[in-house]
Amino acid sequence: MSKKTTVKKVVLAYSGGLDTSIILKWLTEEYDCEVVAYSADLGQGEELDGIPAKAKKTGASSCHIVDLKEEFARDFVFPMFRANAVYEGRYFLGTSIARPLIAKAQMEIAAKEGADAVSHGATGKGNDQVRFEVAYYHFDPTIKVIAPWREWTMKSRTALEEYAKKHGIPVPTSKKFPWSSDRNLLHISFEGDILENPWAEAPEEMYQLTVRPEDAPDQPEYVEVEFEKGDAVAVNGERLSPAKLLAKLNVFGGKHGIGRVDLLENRYVGMKSRGVYETPGGTILEEAHRAVESICMDREVMHLRDSLVPRYADMIYNGYWFSPERTVLQALIDASQQTVNGKARIKLYKGHCRVVGRDSATDSLFNVDFATFEKDEVYNQADAEGFIKLNTLRLRIAAIHRQNRK
Repeated sequence: MSKKTTVKKVVLAYSGGLDTSIILKWLTEEYDCEVVAYSADLGQGEELDGIPAKAKKTGASSCHIVDLKEEFARDFVFPMFRANAVYEGRYFLGTSIARPLIAKAQMEIAAKEGADAVSHGATGKGNDQVRFEVAYYHFDPTIKVIAPWREWTMKSRTALEEYAKKHGIPVPTSKKFPWSSDRNLLHISFEGDILENPWAEAPEEMYQLTVRPEDAPDQPEYVEVEFEKGDAVAVNGERLSPAKLLAKLNVFGGKHGIGRVDLLENRYVGMKSRGVYETPGGTILEEAHRAVESICMDREVMHLRDSLVPRYADMIYNGYWFSPERTVLQALIDASQQTVNGKARIKLYKGHCRVVGRDSATDSLFNVDFATFEKDEVYNQADAEGFIKLNTLRLRIAAIHRQNRK
């Protein structure tokens, strides 16, 4: 059976960039099918301007732009930040956490449109192909997935540009900004071009969300972030929705050059890849969240949760947001957050954010009567002798054994 007869209607995750512009046209030619374009509004701003007109001009029968900003922050970013999830100790998972939501909304449109296939622009080398497709199959195990990068003969950006020129497709590539980027409310990422040389410093003109730390204000600024059950609910006393709160912190962080990260990460498919990221608001949010946890969370609960975070971060990075293991682990994380109620004061200055205060009116476990260096009436320091002897018993027995063997 010819490939062209196997698909009637496909919903394409469409950004209007080089790859998805080519894919839209390629789908209509290769599969001879109707293509519905879909773009998720995750806070990328002006990047969505003109998307519907461009999609239809390139061959789409219709174009859906879905505002997902609040759902993104509330149901994806905030649950992830309750865990302080950072991949390989550096990456705040800004792209990774967006993919399951993009796929979820895409599958909803596919059901509404009666589409029998979905398509994405992820390459066969990257992580996004896994993230999208694991989510697709979670919602419909019978859906047909078209991944053009795994099918067509074009293997480079140059080949795609030639295809675009041949078919009269306008694409936003330029020699001045030749790298690939992905933006949402949590971050912006950059890959490719000069970044493929791990020794080369990322050019300053690459950064979009943050000022150069050296150019940030010469005076520090303080911001207070309030939490309820592990979720940020207010900034400087102003209660805000999750998306608006994250956007507010982005402004603070961007102004002070906070949240720039340059790293080599291990992709799920096996290779190392260099990425440059800007996560201004998320960096402040994570610092503030840890501060409130430090005063409210039981030690052993914190240590247990922390021991599981690398696994949790891997699940998100690798695309398993909708997996049963992530769901079960999320329940444990959320249970650990029930007493994380309070606020943190963060000092912002030239690329750095630092906790300078934390407080909880309802759930603080800090008791100055016990912790003070001054005279107290509640702690008998002599008790420490027995505590130490019991906890070193195995070491003392081992030492006796070594001595007897001499």
